[in-house]
Amino acid sequence: MATRAKRRRVAGPVGGDADPDPDPVAGFLSWCRRVGLELSPKVAVSRQGTVAGYGMVARESVQPGELLFAVPRAALLSQHTCSIGGLLEQERGALQSQSGWVPLLLALLHELQAPASPWSPYFAMWPELGRLEHPMFWPEEERRRLLQGTGVPEAVEKDLANIRSEYYSIVLPFMEAHPDLFSPRVRSLELYHQLVALVMAYSFQEPLEEEEDEKEPNSPLMVPAADILNHLANHNANLEYSPNCLRMVATQPIPKGHEIFNTYGQMANWQLIHMYGFVEPYPDNTDDTADIQMVTVREAALLGTKVEAERLLLYERWDFLCKLEMVGEEGAFVIGWEEVLTEEELTTTLKVLCMPAEEFREFKDQDGWGDDKREEESLTVTNIPRLKASWRQLLRDSVLLTLQTYATDLKSEQDLLSNKEVYTKLSSREQQALQVRYGQKMILHQLLELTS
Repeated sequence: MATRAKRRRVAGPVGGDADPDPDPVAGFLSWCRRVGLELSPKVAVSRQGTVAGYGMVARESVQPGELLFAVPRAALLSQHTCSIGGLLEQERGALQSQSGWVPLLLALLHELQAPASPWSPYFAMWPELGRLEHPMFWPEEERRRLLQGTGVPEAVEKDLANIRSEYYSIVLPFMEAHPDLFSPRVRSLELYHQLVALVMAYSFQEPLEEEEDEKEPNSPLMVPAADILNHLANHNANLEYSPNCLRMVATQPIPKGHEIFNTYGQMANWQLIHMYGFVEPYPDNTDDTADIQMVTVREAALLGTKVEAERLLLYERWDFLCKLEMVGEEGAFVIGWEEVLTEEELTTTLKVLCMPAEEFREFKDQDGWGDDKREEESLTVTNIPRLKASWRQLLRDSVLLTLQTYATDLKSEQDLLSNKEVYTKLSSREQQALQVRYGQKMILHQLLELTS
């Protein structure tokens, strides 16, 4: 997966004294030929005509279904293909972590400082690690000020705590136990932090087969060539997995000179900025969403209670929803432009919090009703106006509370976006954060209209 960060030679503690390749693209294409990575003659890796940094551009027009390139599995960089794959497999138990990324990160730490790593020409195409634009690298004050209410600061705080814990409890002890494999240059929390961001933005995760749904997700992989493609919600290419190789295939006609875009999945702008360091300007991101924290709906419901008995009953209803695994202290209801992505959870929550006391007793005694008593209609954004009045009111109150968590209102964002002169004077971070906030608020304001 490729960010829109500017791509430069890897710098810092892993760069050593070697001179940067004067033409990293030529070195990379030569490497592709050596490892059997086939690029279609219709595509080119280029800095020209791309949204930022390197990208892939059509040299000739491409039709849907055409193969753009194929990456043999031997060219993938993973915990299995790296030169210390045997050791990583042998120590697999000791390297388990919450993220599941430690073996790949150790593989990267080793290969980056290995003078003869087979992947060196691929690394030369990476961005300079010290210039990654993920919010985890912003000063905390700036992150909180620009992204308050969006969910990003909280996600970053969790990441930073996990990275630190993982590094000191698993990664550093492993490197210190194998000093012949990891030079002191790569034993640094700062470098580990940067590589986590790189894996977050550039790695791919092979989907599980349908019958494997119960299994742990597959470990992440670095996929040369595929990670050069930038992302759009309205993408024109898609990565397909087969036993021998990974294939990038066109999904739409791509005219000559146009950039080729992959998708990183259905990503809201807050997820794009958090994981990749960029956003899609409003209104391009059709996958954008806004979150209503589950506890905010509880807070809105509590505002409607008048006496202690009502409050106690509300907490009883909430505890029952927790037991049904419909809500939690940290969860959120996710609303898109056209659909409610947490439809079952939101429907059940509105129903349980709004039902008459006697009906709730019956509902609780039966441990929730089966499918036969579910609401006839699914909860889509378009049918919100047809919900019961009490449901609409609770949803509306929850939206109003959510809007209060932002530091600015919708009108001030609109004024900034509509004034080109002022907008262009904003820093890149200010522009990106504004796009995240604005998209979320537009979805929330759409909900206000639908619940009025």
